[in-house]
Amino acid sequence: MTSHKCDSVIITCIDFRFQPYIDEWLDKQFKAGSYDRISWAGGIKNLDDVMEQIGISHRLHCIKNAFLINHENCGAYGQAETAEKHAQDLKNAAEEIENKFPEVEVKTYYLHLDGTFEQIQALT
Repeated sequence: MTSHKCDSVIITCIDFRFQPYIDEWLDKQFKAGSYDRISWAGGIKNLDDVMEQIGISHRLHCIKNAFLINHENCGAYGQAETAEKHAQDLKNAAEEIENKFPEVEVKTYYLHLDGTFEQIQALT
């Protein structure tokens, strides 16, 4: 069993414009050192790659929560980028994570250009 654990994994996009908003949100939501932070171009867009990283975090650090944050005006999405596309991708990612890691609770967010975090509800 690992001797170093954290509560959560946070998946975000690499886009520098959103890092100050994400940093502030993380400071308010979490105790320092209580999460793994993974930044990937497009956030959860390349879900297979992200799933591999979540699996490593789960195996090494025994995470219990996953927070997925995609954002408005994401260059990695290109012309396919719409709020609806992000919401669907976030919901699909949450479902896949919950199926593979049933003990991990997933929360999904869409980050707007003004720094507002919008929680995306799971598929029903």
